[in-house]
Amino acid sequence: MLVTTVGMRTEWGKLMETLSEGGEDETPLQVKLNGVATIIGKIGLGFAVLTFVVLIVRFLVEKALHNEFTHWSSSDALTLLDYFAIAVTIIVVAVPEGLPLAVTLSLAFAMKKLMNERALVRHLAACETMGSATCICTDKTGTLTTNHMVVDKIWICGEAKEIKGSGGRDILSSDILENVLTILLQGIFQNTSSEVVKDKDGKNSILGTPTESALLEYGLLLDGDFDAQRRDYKMLKVEPFNSVKKTMSVLVALPDGGLRAFCKGASEIILKMCDKIINSSGEPVHMSEEQARDVTNVINSFASEALRTLCLAYKDIDGDFNENSSIPDRGYTLIAVVGIKDPVRSGVKEAVRTCLAAGITVRMVTGDNINTAKAIARECGILTEGGLAIEGPDFRSKSPEELKHIIPRIQVMARSLPLDKHKLVTHLRNMLEVVAVTGDGTNDAPALHEADIGLAMGIAGTEVAKENADVIILDDNFKTIVNVAKWGRAVYINIQKFVQFQLTVNVVALVINFVSACISGSAPLTAVQLLWVNLIMDTLGALALATEPPSDGLMNRPPVGRGVSFITNAMWRNIIGQSIYQLTVLGTFNFDGKNLLRLEGSDATNVLNTFIFNTFVFCQVFNEINSRDIEKINIFHGMFNSWVFIAVMVSTVTFQVIIVEFLGTFASTVPLSWQLWLLSVLLGSLSIPIAVVLKCIPVEKATPKHHDGYESLPSGPDLA
Repeated sequence: MLVTTVGMRTEWGKLMETLSEGGEDETPLQVKLNGVATIIGKIGLGFAVLTFVVLIVRFLVEKALHNEFTHWSSSDALTLLDYFAIAVTIIVVAVPEGLPLAVTLSLAFAMKKLMNERALVRHLAACETMGSATCICTDKTGTLTTNHMVVDKIWICGEAKEIKGSGGRDILSSDILENVLTILLQGIFQNTSSEVVKDKDGKNSILGTPTESALLEYGLLLDGDFDAQRRDYKMLKVEPFNSVKKTMSVLVALPDGGLRAFCKGASEIILKMCDKIINSSGEPVHMSEEQARDVTNVINSFASEALRTLCLAYKDIDGDFNENSSIPDRGYTLIAVVGIKDPVRSGVKEAVRTCLAAGITVRMVTGDNINTAKAIARECGILTEGGLAIEGPDFRSKSPEELKHIIPRIQVMARSLPLDKHKLVTHLRNMLEVVAVTGDGTNDAPALHEADIGLAMGIAGTEVAKENADVIILDDNFKTIVNVAKWGRAVYINIQKFVQFQLTVNVVALVINFVSACISGSAPLTAVQLLWVNLIMDTLGALALATEPPSDGLMNRPPVGRGVSFITNAMWRNIIGQSIYQLTVLGTFNFDGKNLLRLEGSDATNVLNTFIFNTFVFCQVFNEINSRDIEKINIFHGMFNSWVFIAVMVSTVTFQVIIVEFLGTFASTVPLSWQLWLLSVLLGSLSIPIAVVLKCIPVEKATPKHHDGYESLPSGPDLA
């Protein structure tokens, strides 16, 4: 052995060096939420300072007007402390500390559900990132296909037949003579390096290479008896498959005497070895040039359908067998042309269609030849009109400027090396695409590491690939990848629902306390009441809204790009509309509530403040139901199937009753009459019809942008 390089200069060293490059990037949602949280925190701090300043100024002005500026008592200190407590509470309410909780809850819930759907999420954030994916670069073998070779078509006796299911015997027996079937089974069972073994249940299982196993499996479907064939025919000589000759040959002694050689291998090579062909009557006849051209056309047509073609041939040999003599390499009779394929997994076509409807581009990256890759890509719906199929060497030879123009059109990359996949992913990410990549081999690790979401195969994947992946697809199925994307989108939408709900509470609580402090010098919502509202808004709200399952329409909308605002126009419409309603109701009762409710006596102020607090809480309870869907009017769809949401609603109402009726000293409340309770609930429930009206107001939708910020490009031929 000659050692040429060591350490980081070896292929393994280069691989490890690639994996060590770069750090952990923030996910698109994390970047947006950081911005939202910062803005909300600053607004809350501003309101808190303003409220505190206004309350202090009013207090000092009143002391000055009453000539008590020089006289300070402990009650004055308590008043100032109470003002400070209100200001601090406003900050506590405003700062969205429930946001990380909602994100974690939503991700953990999605992670648990995805485990049931055969996807193991290794990094929680990857689930959310997958929801923003704009592109999936997928392998072919094992992901789009079953990685189980089967005979799909056979050309025999001058006629091509498609094999369907397990009824191969029924398909062939009506058309083909028994003597041809016997020869075919001999060619399959005698000339093979695979074995048929019976397991404990008596079922047949095949041990061998995928191609040989496919042939044997087909022979068994034709009711062939492998054991009997091997028992009755004596094998004299074997020439195993040779990658140079691309053929495999065997010489056997027939039960009734005589010798017969069988040969199989690459179609073009076997065809040159044949000078006879079996006709439609099952008789070997001389093969004319025209017949040879017909067979060549059959081979090409099979290849264009992504079938791997093999030819089976035989030759009867006269004379005695000599151990030193080799098996003949010409003068054979062609039995059949077999088309073997790795079939597309069930559900893959639908999954690809779902991706395209969701605005996710699917790109196939494979080491197979370009014709096979294109055929499979067309069958899956990946290669469309106007799309580009390119080979790895051609891709590598392109300049950066050329790549910038052709990469958006690439749908298939064939004969690719692992570094080609890594290069493709890097360029896509530079174009601000959110890229998901599938991989199973150790050499796929750099691409998995570089991608926004690395998806390793659980069955065929190596440990290195799994270690560098964010999600492990346990069943190696592309359909599972689409489920990950769907749940990722559900996470994003659920966080939006939570933020919409939280901002509505924030706006109302901050404005009502600030305006009241400016006008009357007191805040209707005390510190304890605001903290209870904060608990409803943050902890319970996060629990209720963050665990909503994905809706059917999630995969009918485009992915959210990196540069798109987290708070949409529809969310602002709902937030502003509900805030105006709640502020109108609460403000009216705050400044003229005693007259409207006909409250009299020394307890009237306490009753009014408790009623305002109760109404405010019920407005949030019903607005939480509104927040279940940002755009759809039917907010009750699936609500009663979500036991978490129902439990949160029941718990909130129960604790509210306890706080108002039994915790008066602690929460600064007094028990309310049943009429005031009913009025609070009615005023809160009015937010539901108001939400219906708001959702009927159209919001201006921006022209769809591509992920890099440019206008969307037309698809199909226009793109070229």
